[in-house]
Amino acid sequence: MRAYAGFEQGPIRPPSEAESLLIRVNRNCPWNRCTFCSLYKKRKFSIRPPEEVIRDIDCIHHFIKRIAAGEPLQSLVGNRQEVPAAWSWYCSGMESVFLQDADALTYRPEHLVRVLVHLKERFPEVKRITCYARSASLARIPDAALKELAAAGLNRIHVGMETGSDKLLKLVRKGVTKEEQIVAGLKVKGAGLELSEYFLAGLGGTEFSREHAEESAEVINRINPDFIRFRTLHILEGQDLFPSNDMDFRFAPDLVLAREILTFLEGLGGITSSVRSDHGYNLFQELNCDLPGCRERMAAVPRRFLELEPEQRMYFQVGKRTGHLLRLDQLKETGRIAAVRDICLRNGVTPENVDARMHELMQERMRRGIYG
Repeated sequence: MRAYAGFEQGPIRPPSEAESLLIRVNRNCPWNRCTFCSLYKKRKFSIRPPEEVIRDIDCIHHFIKRIAAGEPLQSLVGNRQEVPAAWSWYCSGMESVFLQDADALTYRPEHLVRVLVHLKERFPEVKRITCYARSASLARIPDAALKELAAAGLNRIHVGMETGSDKLLKLVRKGVTKEEQIVAGLKVKGAGLELSEYFLAGLGGTEFSREHAEESAEVINRINPDFIRFRTLHILEGQDLFPSNDMDFRFAPDLVLAREILTFLEGLGGITSSVRSDHGYNLFQELNCDLPGCRERMAAVPRRFLELEPEQRMYFQVGKRTGHLLRLDQLKETGRIAAVRDICLRNGVTPENVDARMHELMQERMRRGIYG
């Protein structure tokens, strides 16, 4: 076993865990073959020994005690991550913890229980402990082990469903089938854990958009997760999304994307999930409500976008991607639209070229590492 190298934090967490303490139980991704994800490419997966994770928890506990005692921040001694992590978590109220990185369920259940118990002992005020997990890992884990994790303090699992289409799952090398995703989701629910399932809008491009939406809605209906979270596909031009297929991937323009989202929403039925569009890259961030009562209200959002005059639709596309607009309702605000109109005029954006220009903008942001 290598020597303890100090407190660690990984590169990512869900937006809903913005105020959580990040505790790293493993490094990178055990699968790391999904064609749409470049985050962990060329990074080796490893599992941190529970003793290391417990030392990280104790490290944060040590600094939290000093902060709570009124010790000035500048007097605290620590590395680049542990002091800011402790300070930020203390200021946020210390109510939630997120276990990193990509799949915490690769951890042996008895080791994860040990970590969870220690977390609760050190911070009994914590109300929520969550993690990412792959459906393939969840489908293999015994039901009893999941229930033990829930009893030890794990509250919620975030699962990247991405799509319910077996064709797409194979094309993007997700390493799981539609039925395995359903089995995994039902196991999480059966263990008494909250479940967040992610729908990756745009993953089917133009060719498979409808199948992607319909099959994904079917999976969600069969699982009835606690949360449905929207994400939007963004990959760099030239990244081979379908490497085992002769067909080149074609990015879905916003009209196709809106129809896809509408089809997905119209396909949801008989479930009580909370829908969250909690990422800045999403076209429609106003999709936030609880089913079943709000399905028609949500579906009205992409319908309205599809019914807009081309110029108004262009203003929303540009305003949303440049941060001037967050919701369709803001098209009524003359000050915001004046600013967006100026951007269009200065950059030669028209209803005919808006999709191409916005694609260029998003490509540039990705090259610069701007992901929100």
